[in-house]
Order: sequence, then C-alpha cells, then structure tokens
Amino acid sequence: MQPNSRTRINQPLQRSATLEYILLGDLRDLLEEPANEETCRWLSAVLDALLDTLPREFDLEEQGGYLSVVLEEFPNWSPQVEQLQEEHYILFAKLKNLRKRVSQRSSFAAIADELRVDLHEWMRMLIAHHRHENRLLQTAINLEVGAGD
Repeated sequence: MQPNSRTRINQPLQRSATLEYILLGDLRDLLEEPANEETCRWLSAVLDALLDTLPREFDLEEQGGYLSVVLEEFPNWSPQVEQLQEEHYILFAKLKNLRKRVSQRSSFAAIADELRVDLHEWMRMLIAHHRHENRLLQTAINLEVGAGD
C-alpha cells in the first residue's frame, strides 16, 4: 500500500515536532543553568536549531492549506485559522529577536535573568499555539453538525 500525500507530509512534520520538543526541553534545562559563557554558547546553538526547525515545521503544516481539514468542514472558522497562521510569523519573529539579543550581549550574565523570563514567555506562547491548533482540529473532527439528543 502506497502512503498518501498526507502521510508523506505527516512523517516529516512528526519528525520536526519531535525535534522541536527535544529542543524545548534543552532550552528549559539551559535556562536553569548558571549564566556563564558556556551556557550562552549552548543557548545560542539551541536557539539556532529552533530557528531552523520552526520555519520547516510551519511550512509543512501549511502544505495543502493550513488547517484545511478544519476549513473544509467549517469555513466560518477561517478567522481562527488565520489568527493561528499569523502566530507562526509572530513566534518566529520573537524567537529571532531573542536569538539576536543573546548574540549582541555585552555580558550574558547581565541580561540572563531578563532573557530567561522572555524565553519562558516565548515557550508558553508556542505551547499555547500548539494547544489551540490541536483543540481546533479535535473539535472539527469530533463535532457532529446538527446532532441532538
């Protein structure tokens, strides 16, 4: 049996999501480390990897139409889908800005506390984004239009 196009898209998307999950775990661990130059180097490497991974993940999600399964069943949900798609750009831009702040430091230790807070906030935004995507997909799949008691 030949895999369909959705399966071919989902395999790379799953790998990308797995890599993202691992990188976020690494990022959490690094944010608990002492603010020194070694931590800064590792933090830079993880942020660079996320900057490579996120656009690929977002592109894979958008192949064939972002959340097209949802929009096929519920076209009136397009404002929610558009908002989620816009968040792709916002999340990437914020991550890029955070990475720039790490590289433009005069002393990592001087900005470490502020950066920790901002990186934790970015991670919360990303997790909330994924939850909203999943909730929208699950609702669309499980909702029975016109079903009653």
